[in-house]
Amino acid sequence: MGPVEYLRTQHAELTALRRDLHAHPELGFEEHRTAEVVTGELHRLGLECHSGVGKTGVVAVIPGRRQDSGRAIGLRADMDALPMHEENDFPHVSRFKGRMHGCGHDGHTAMLLGAARYLAGTRRFDGTVYLIFQPGEEGFAGGKAMVDDGLFERFPADEIYALHNWPALPPGTIAVRPGPMMAASDRIEIHIEGRGGHGAHPHRSVDPVLVAGHIITATQSIVARNVSPVDAAVISLCAMHAGNLAAMSVIPRDARLVGTVRTFHPQTQDAIERRLNELVHSIAAAFGASATLKYERAYPATINSEREAEFAAEVADALIGRENVVRDLEPSMGSEDFSFMLQRRPGAYARLGQGGAEGGCFLHNSRYDFNDDVIPLGAGYMAALAERALPVAE
Repeated sequence: MGPVEYLRTQHAELTALRRDLHAHPELGFEEHRTAEVVTGELHRLGLECHSGVGKTGVVAVIPGRRQDSGRAIGLRADMDALPMHEENDFPHVSRFKGRMHGCGHDGHTAMLLGAARYLAGTRRFDGTVYLIFQPGEEGFAGGKAMVDDGLFERFPADEIYALHNWPALPPGTIAVRPGPMMAASDRIEIHIEGRGGHGAHPHRSVDPVLVAGHIITATQSIVARNVSPVDAAVISLCAMHAGNLAAMSVIPRDARLVGTVRTFHPQTQDAIERRLNELVHSIAAAFGASATLKYERAYPATINSEREAEFAAEVADALIGRENVVRDLEPSMGSEDFSFMLQRRPGAYARLGQGGAEGGCFLHNSRYDFNDDVIPLGAGYMAALAERALPVAE
């Protein structure tokens, strides 16, 4: 019995597990109950289990039937939820206001636990499989925390793989490509200092709101005029704060802009940071104000290594048929902290189709829910990656 067929026999239990996790979402580095559920499942399988890796992360070790190869593979799932309010009305809706599994990490965790069931029961591989349950993907850089905590020194995987659901693809499909899968994510904050005054006497002030308007407009020229047309980059200024809405005649002393930059290549990232600095300072100075730019590099780009991406596609071909495998999926300008792991080990980040986007319910939507129908395929695919990467010699 293959992994997908086996995991179909476990479907009801894995669905119940997934829905329990959905009903009890936990934010980054607060995944204490989730980690307990994970370790409880792993211990029931008789697996060696390590808690507290990267704060609240969990790693399980599964030795194969043989150890002659001396090789190891890592399989990763993220566990954390989002700080958003859920608007669903099914029985497994979040029990907590302001916390929701709006990105399917509950499904990812359940699928990796499903892969654990199969791999622990069969052991049809030569080497070691490390199951990595990662905390804090949603903005907390939990992947980096695990790496910094000695993930690959303590659990020396030779290659590593992750699978994320994708509502824009139909159920029964898997997508993977070499090279960029997701963009680097940077945070920018611009602080403009002018001179406050009376709205009826603007000539006696230096208006930071006016300066902010010119910076917002000029910023949009960077991608259009400083980035190659065949490259991809996004600069979005998403929030602005200045003054008081109750004070219609008060020109404020300062203004703040907050936004994000998304790129795929380090040289593009460097160029945008440099150009932003030039524009922010020069525009403010031109109006008699001053401004500072705080540029924080949060997540690097998620870049699949060529050999491992091709391997991941071949495993999917064998599992579901080449016609159901997408090898040219358009990269996303979203970001993912699996990137920190890919900086240390070759590997691939793949997408599992689950549908739902056509109904307007994409990731991070308040009515999102993971599609339980794809659990056996996703779990079976993760297990198949391990078996194919660590074949047992006949």
